[in-house]
Amino acid sequence: MKRYLIIPIVLFLLAAAVSAQVDTPTRIITNSELWTDVYSVMQYGALKGITTNFLVSDRHATVILGQINQNEKLWAISSTSLPHIVGYQELLNAKGYTAQEFKFDNVNLEMGRLLPEISKFIILDDSYGYNAIAVAPYAAITQSYVLFVDGDTIEDVSDFLSERDVESLIIFGQVDREVRDALSPFNPEIINQQGDRFLNNIEIVKKYMEVKPAKQVILTNGEFIEQEIMAGSQPVVFIGTNNVPQAIRDYITMSDVEVGVLIGNELVGTATSIRRDLGISVFVKFAQGARQPEGRISQVEALDMFYLPTYDLNLEVDNIKYNRATNQLEVTLRNTEDQAVYLIGTYGLTDSLGTKATVGDIGPNFIDGNQLKTFVYDVQELAEGKITVEVFIIYGEAPGSLEKEIRMVLEIGSVEVIDNCKIQINEIALNMRSKQFLVEVENIGNADCFTTIELIDLIVAGEKGTYASEAPVQVGVGNKKTIKVKVSDFEEEDAEDNEQIKVRAYYGERENTLIKVLEGRFELLIKSGDYLFYGLIIIIILLLLLLFWKRRKKKEEEKKPAPSVAPVVHHPSHSQHQPVHHATHQQQTQK
Repeated sequence: MKRYLIIPIVLFLLAAAVSAQVDTPTRIITNSELWTDVYSVMQYGALKGITTNFLVSDRHATVILGQINQNEKLWAISSTSLPHIVGYQELLNAKGYTAQEFKFDNVNLEMGRLLPEISKFIILDDSYGYNAIAVAPYAAITQSYVLFVDGDTIEDVSDFLSERDVESLIIFGQVDREVRDALSPFNPEIINQQGDRFLNNIEIVKKYMEVKPAKQVILTNGEFIEQEIMAGSQPVVFIGTNNVPQAIRDYITMSDVEVGVLIGNELVGTATSIRRDLGISVFVKFAQGARQPEGRISQVEALDMFYLPTYDLNLEVDNIKYNRATNQLEVTLRNTEDQAVYLIGTYGLTDSLGTKATVGDIGPNFIDGNQLKTFVYDVQELAEGKITVEVFIIYGEAPGSLEKEIRMVLEIGSVEVIDNCKIQINEIALNMRSKQFLVEVENIGNADCFTTIELIDLIVAGEKGTYASEAPVQVGVGNKKTIKVKVSDFEEEDAEDNEQIKVRAYYGERENTLIKVLEGRFELLIKSGDYLFYGLIIIIILLLLLLFWKRRKKKEEEKKPAPSVAPVVHHPSHSQHQPVHHATHQQQTQK
């Protein structure tokens, strides 16, 4: 091809490439399966005043275009690792749109870098998606950017913040210890009320109201991203899946909130109880107009929602019995998930004569993940025959987050058991190397006992929590057993906050029905075995060094050349007879 033809073609291609660039988009579409990417792009759009959308599937990549005018200039922000569709820019261009695609490994940080003017930041751990929903409206109205940080990304985020003139920094909810320590130079405000998402939600709503008072709020459970939630036009108030936590009820009652807008229809029952019990108006937003209408009848589509990862909570009633020997109701509950739960139970009893009694919990009880636990309630003597119990249990991930419920009516049986188990707790020690608390329990009764241990209000990284042992441990009559409680996050500096520890033991003769409780406060002992372990490690290292040094010295000696020695020639026959000849000669001379 002649040179004079090449130059115009190159210029044309360059012009085409330049024309495809979109410096200032009118709309941004997120092409990622990661909720943190979707959230980051939506908050960028809220801060910049740019409309944003997100894909929820590969099919959605074309469906969403039904609501987008072809005159709009588009950005497509795609995840490098998990996009919904590969080559989205080419698809958009083929549909007649002017679009530019950006592919990022860490969308959260990259979108932050596109906001050099932002000096306010909110720090979250992306393990708790609901926290991101709670802070979204406040971040929008205060021009704050939300950063997702954990132990793996703290170095990158620290470098990012070090390049900014940070005006304010909020750490919201639970974060890793190293995150909190690394960000301490920025003097962060920490919002974390006992790890309770509902209490934390109330705190951020209060901060929103200080900046922008509102009589209308969004009602949701914090489990999905939706356009209106991210816009910041009104604060988000969490309601439970089946139950409205008391802290939320109290806040709405004492605030100026008059209207609640429920996003989605999954929580209609809970929202209805808010309207009935608290007297505010509730509206439900559950659909949007069809983007590709067909026929004359106006059609609707479900709202675009991007669902967040959630913790599974599930509590089940294992069995309930009436113990006639003690006049006690024994309620055994099973936590089927890894996540610990707190609960409050109420049990209405009716015997065969129609006599009624109601018993239950005054405050929240704790059941660790995958644990079976029995709760005991004193009741009046019930008549022989059929006993019916009406069960009502509310439970959740924190004492103030009792958002789920169990309702059932059961016919229960009765037993007649006297439990003669008797124990005492002798001491509690800490093995820092294995991060285990060692509780010594002694059987001082006349029957074998099964025992589990709980450490109440243990302070780890500045936060209180309850930690439990695993399966019940059998302790024979007159014997002692050490029961271990593993606390993986416990560090040496936490020992100063736990000089005394409240220990609670559940015990009994029946392994799956530990009906007795013993608790006390004990001074924490640091197990000397730790120091012995480290001492042995040092001795082993010294011995290895000594062995290495000796081997090296021996090799050096072997490498030295041997000293030179004059050769000696032996004549065996001569040397054997010569002394004899000398002796004979001497004897003859003397004579």
